[in-house]
Amino acid sequence: MFQGFSQATNDFLWGIRFNNERPWFEAHKQTYLDHVQTPMRQLAQEVYEKFSARHEALPLMVRVSRIYRDARRLYGRGPYKSHLWFSLRMAGDRWAERPVLWFEIYPAGYAYGMGIYEAKPATMARFRQDMDEHPQTMMKLARAFQKQTRFRLEGEEYKRAKGHPQPPLDQWYNRKTIDLTCQREIDALLYSPGLVEELLDAFEELLPYYHYFTALCSRGE
Repeated sequence: MFQGFSQATNDFLWGIRFNNERPWFEAHKQTYLDHVQTPMRQLAQEVYEKFSARHEALPLMVRVSRIYRDARRLYGRGPYKSHLWFSLRMAGDRWAERPVLWFEIYPAGYAYGMGIYEAKPATMARFRQDMDEHPQTMMKLARAFQKQTRFRLEGEEYKRAKGHPQPPLDQWYNRKTIDLTCQREIDALLYSPGLVEELLDAFEELLPYYHYFTALCSRGE
């Protein structure tokens, strides 16, 4: 059962950021196993089991990131990651093109939310078309998002606008991808079992957006 991360978690993540090499990692590997990998897996599994029990119809799976970088994509950054995450997502090779619910921890804090890692241009084109042809569907979601204070709307925007719809749709319309993110500095919640309930509550709040974008992605399949 997840009991919280600790100061040792953040100390390790800072350490690997500034000492991203095998000898340092091997000397601190037990710290990684005890204070990073183990609590991350416990958190991921507990959130997954409880969220799935609430939503049995959702075909979700849980995946926890590895600390080792893909050897094909090092680009001189060192063999290890200094930020780790887990995601609740659909199975399949194309999962990155569909919405995921996620949590991430990094040296200075943590974040969680819902996003599409690699949104296809065709998906975002359908998104704009849907707002053009059926604006009330997304208008309801956009207005609800305006009223909340937990998440920020993020995602790269096109340099040249694709259109200029009425507010609040204008904040969503010209994005290459979508990410609804809550970022937090290190706090007592990160170090407590209460993080499980925080993530469950956050993912419940994001569920209408998850459903909307999942349906949008499915139209192109």
